[in-house]
Amino acid sequence: MIALQINTSACDGSDVFVTWLLWLIGAFILGFVLGWLLKKCGGNKDANVVGSSNKKEDLTKIEGIGPKIQELLYKDGIYNYFALSRTATERLHQILVDAGPAYYTHKDIAYNWPAQAMLAEQGHWDDLKKWQGVLKEGV
Repeated sequence: MIALQINTSACDGSDVFVTWLLWLIGAFILGFVLGWLLKKCGGNKDANVVGSSNKKEDLTKIEGIGPKIQELLYKDGIYNYFALSRTATERLHQILVDAGPAYYTHKDIAYNWPAQAMLAEQGHWDDLKKWQGVLKEGV
């Protein structure tokens, strides 16, 4: 049987295994703490972000959002273009799925609502209208 022996000592005879193990454990702990801090500081990336107000804007200017869907978004805390532009499409899909079959059919067009909302938030109304024209044509 062949025995495998790993030499963990440095040239001066000191044992470096413990030193490397401590560095590895320290790096793991530092990564864990930094990840936790970033998660805490990052907060919720959805609707209730810093700078978002509760001022209700007319979300029906976004292609695919009518008065009933706008009410669903309001109920979920998405009141304006700023909040909508920073809402994950997965969350929008879930709002529509939870609302029932009548709204579930709109889930396929919800993927572009945040991008449309960003144009509206920034005041690029002409660009938004051009894009909505393309969306309506189905091109």
